[in-house]
Amino acid sequence: MEAPGLVVGAALRAPPPPPPLRCSPRGAADRLLVFSREPRPRLAPLTRCYCSREGKGNARSKPHREGSNSVRLNVKANNDQETYLADERHEGVDIWELFSEAQRNILHLNKQRLVAMEELKKLQDENKSLLQDIEVLETERQGFSIEIAESSRFSELLLRIDTMTISGMVGMTEASDLRKKVIDNRYMIHSVFSDIHHKQDTELLSELQLYLRKPAEKPLHVVHICSEMDPITSRGSLATYVTGLSSALQRKGNLVEVILPKYAGINEDVIHCLRKAEADYESYYGGCWHKNRIWTGISSGVSLTLIEPVQLSYFDRDMLRGYPDDFERFSYFSRASLDYIVKSGKQPDVLHVHNWETAIVGPLFWDIFAHQGLGNTRILLTCQDLTSQCLEVPNMLELCGLDPHKLHRPDRLQDNSETNLVNVLKGGIVYSNKVLLMSSTLPRDMAIQGLGHGLEATLTTHKEKVLVASHGLDGELWDPSKDIYLPQRYSPNDIEGKSFCRKALKRHLGLHSGSSVVVGCICNGDSNTDGLREAVRVALHGGAQVIFMENKGPVMNSTVQALKEELKGDSVMFVEIYDEALEHLIFAGSDIFLCSSFYDPLLQIAMRAIKYGSAPVQINFPSNGSRQTEWHDYPSTALSQYIISTYGDMSLSQALDGIKNNPSQWDWRIKDAMSKVLSWDAECYDLHWEAYSVIRKL
Repeated sequence: MEAPGLVVGAALRAPPPPPPLRCSPRGAADRLLVFSREPRPRLAPLTRCYCSREGKGNARSKPHREGSNSVRLNVKANNDQETYLADERHEGVDIWELFSEAQRNILHLNKQRLVAMEELKKLQDENKSLLQDIEVLETERQGFSIEIAESSRFSELLLRIDTMTISGMVGMTEASDLRKKVIDNRYMIHSVFSDIHHKQDTELLSELQLYLRKPAEKPLHVVHICSEMDPITSRGSLATYVTGLSSALQRKGNLVEVILPKYAGINEDVIHCLRKAEADYESYYGGCWHKNRIWTGISSGVSLTLIEPVQLSYFDRDMLRGYPDDFERFSYFSRASLDYIVKSGKQPDVLHVHNWETAIVGPLFWDIFAHQGLGNTRILLTCQDLTSQCLEVPNMLELCGLDPHKLHRPDRLQDNSETNLVNVLKGGIVYSNKVLLMSSTLPRDMAIQGLGHGLEATLTTHKEKVLVASHGLDGELWDPSKDIYLPQRYSPNDIEGKSFCRKALKRHLGLHSGSSVVVGCICNGDSNTDGLREAVRVALHGGAQVIFMENKGPVMNSTVQALKEELKGDSVMFVEIYDEALEHLIFAGSDIFLCSSFYDPLLQIAMRAIKYGSAPVQINFPSNGSRQTEWHDYPSTALSQYIISTYGDMSLSQALDGIKNNPSQWDWRIKDAMSKVLSWDAECYDLHWEAYSVIRKL
């Protein structure tokens, strides 16, 4: 019988501790990162000893009987096999150690990844903050430059009058009259005289004499009572309208103030010198008087007043509007605004109210406030659109102090269709001195019939006080010559920066570089999906690259999602999350820009495209690529006339052919379009000034 085997010698000692691990790649077949040790020294061959008595042995060692009481040790040194077995046992230990070490390394890498992500987020936040600081500095620099330019123009004009007097062109008396006229209108001089330095004395004197004979226009005092203003609180076109018009009026030497509700989510960071007034005031609503806090500040150079109800939580909500008690909320604010104006002693020339939210100011003013020191004040109502009108039961008018029996009449607030209800927007039209319908393309008669939404009869009755005005473009925000978001700025006289922006846009979105034409599109809820799909087909057939971007808004746009599911390819890019800086780059980097329609009341997309050297093209064209649009009436403004005459009959395929086949003529057209003045200080201001001037004389 074989005796039990004994391990002797070095085999009895515990193995030494393993050396530190290090990372090393295995073969390509593994494609994994594994951990191996430093080269291990080969273990000495294990010697296995067998102790046996006489009897049957085995093939490896046969016992040999020396004597009855003697035992002979037979040693078998099978080096290769024994070493292999020892390595296998040691390798088993190494695998578990390596696995544990790998887990520890993975955890460490995950921690490092989280740290890196936090650092990246921090850098992104810092970058955003720096961009905001740059924007503020740029605005301040531009404002300072404008102030210097205006002061220089004023001083140069006075000096030129001196030289005209010395040369004998004008007498002492006329020179004195000219100086007085210039000094009295110092803050409006820059809008009347331009390029003084390059004009001869005779030409400048002719302009001065004409200006001297012109009756002096008293600056206006305008107070806007509205529900939103950009960038403080913005949901629609009204916000940019109030800011653009107010800034333009202020630049022309008028006094402009804006009254807003103090919403919970208001952007206080863009309000300079924001402070809470030391005293509250009371306003009437629902049969009693309620306290209101007053906050004052300045935004976009315009005086701002925020009204915060103390006892009611009408504006301590997430959304601006869209609640069942919206009538109560905004009728309270309208009444509180009028109470504030009276109690603060203001006597503005014009109360400018907007949409249905503050249209109730009209009836309130004439029935209650006109005889409280506001006898010379007049009301102007602007309607961005007439789709929202606010219908309520007549008794709700009692909340703000109005008499429902007096107002629930066909010629006043009674709705034209649902006669048991009152129509708040209709009341604003009836009780305002002038009504502005915002449309960049439609003349008055077409606007009344096409935009009336059930109020056609009311607008026709009050047709003599209805005017049509257009929107302007924010010249500080949308101008490639001073756009802080562009990698390189450019202008009609130096267009090279546009090519650089196109390359930067392609690189940013991962589009292949080259000379391909870029077609851009900012999608909104009104975008025509079928038209966009056809436009992509035409663009790709013409070798262009197409970029879609989600429009800025409170909800996700379904148009982009629908198109993304259908349209595939390396030449089509979808940006599903709105990004302000990228939006500016898309306008700058695009050669052609898709627009829903030139009948858009705002025309903002078309105007931005033109300003940034991109041709606006409508998407509602037939599948053969031709444009067969019939314009049934002449556009209402010079801007819309230019856009329609230049781009109205141009299809996308024609635009692509123009860029390819006649690039010099195309470049001339683009530069000519870029040179057009599209800001609020141009035609838009003139149209609004006409409305203000008319009602001031009433």
